[in-house]
Amino acid sequence: MRGVTRRLMLLDTASLYFRAYFGVPDSVKAPDGTPVNAVRGLLDFIDRLVRDHRPDALVACMDADWRPQWRVDLIPSYKAHRVAVETEAGRPDEEEVPDTLSPQVPVIEEVLDALGIARVGVEGYEADDVIGTFTGRAEGPVDIVTGDRDLYQLVDDKRGVRVLYPLKGVGTLQLTDETWLREKYGVDGSGYADLALLRGDPSDGLPGVPGIGEKTAAKLLDQFGDLAGIMAAVDDPKAKLTPSQRKRLDESRPYVAVAPKVVRVAGDVPLPYVDTALPHAPRDPAALEGLAARWGLGGSLQRLLTTLGE
Repeated sequence: MRGVTRRLMLLDTASLYFRAYFGVPDSVKAPDGTPVNAVRGLLDFIDRLVRDHRPDALVACMDADWRPQWRVDLIPSYKAHRVAVETEAGRPDEEEVPDTLSPQVPVIEEVLDALGIARVGVEGYEADDVIGTFTGRAEGPVDIVTGDRDLYQLVDDKRGVRVLYPLKGVGTLQLTDETWLREKYGVDGSGYADLALLRGDPSDGLPGVPGIGEKTAAKLLDQFGDLAGIMAAVDDPKAKLTPSQRKRLDESRPYVAVAPKVVRVAGDVPLPYVDTALPHAPRDPAALEGLAARWGLGGSLQRLLTTLGE
């Protein structure tokens, strides 16, 4: 990866194209009648993000494996409710995705490649892990664009790392920094993973600690510092835990022992070399022209090209 000293923008691409798919009418179609609402919606999102935030570098981070086996081995319920098709050992399960969205994903990938926007997915890892590794290696400020609150754990004011969380499209973004996190959850970026671990997350199949909700988790973290401090308090009869809290935390030791590796994004993904610089002109104009004609990308693509060229 080229060293980045200016502002880097990292896209949680699947999160954004899912939002585009559900936010743009499926009447938006290619000349042959194929829906392209997610494709055009994502192009519109990227155009707005570049115009509003002017990153110097941009990476579309991808889910090469949306449910890595190493996470499932630790917590078998991890994203289990979202499995559409179980595959043979050694191959990732197929995620439940709307029928008219799946065919659009390869188109999105081809368009990004023709534009010259860096696109990175690494086998055995989720996009969150790719984002975490890029963030850890960045030498300048980082904007993470995602609709997934799990990535709040990367927020770091000292390093200029913030999450841009779409509230409506990408025109209205929640700028998530540590001040916002403390006001909302009572924790900073590094504490958010512990909060999520204790609270649990049904959308990811994470059970959490029974009886420990978000407010209680935040209170315990404030009182004992971090997850290790909380678990040390379980063994300390003088620690101020209620009997029920002590009992539930004690009974949850097997979960607490493995959950951190599942909940925390990886920071050691073997990233390929990519040129992260934001392109000012298409990498492959001929391919892009063919894609635009075949899929009817129209104004969405033209607006993005104009923005990139400015």
